[in-house]
Amino acid sequence: MSRAEGLVIGGKSMGGRIASMVAEEAGVAGVVCFGYPFHPPGKPDRLRTAHLEPIRTPVLILQGERDPFGRREEVAGYGLSEQVRLHWLVDGDHGLKPRKASGRTEAENLAEAVGEAARFVFEVTGG
Repeated sequence: MSRAEGLVIGGKSMGGRIASMVAEEAGVAGVVCFGYPFHPPGKPDRLRTAHLEPIRTPVLILQGERDPFGRREEVAGYGLSEQVRLHWLVDGDHGLKPRKASGRTEAENLAEAVGEAARFVFEVTGG
């Protein structure tokens, strides 16, 4: 196994997008994206997903349900690879922060995101 095969890369927003763009060439085990920028806010016709359609590297995207860079109902119609997993954080915005009225806290959403990321890393690296 090469060093990259046991490595998971990722980032927040643009950092996650860049990580997902270099994953195939780098030969990493997986990618974790916190708040992926599927499109510019208010411009859902300008998708940033072409490289996610054929990707063979496992990708976990942790996305707020209200993220203006890609809401749940928008992303559902994208033709993403089966290797791309989406985990939706309740009422979260681009920073995964929910509104007070939702009954969720930012700490709860962040803890859930970290737990999902840890499970994903464990799975793709073989523990």
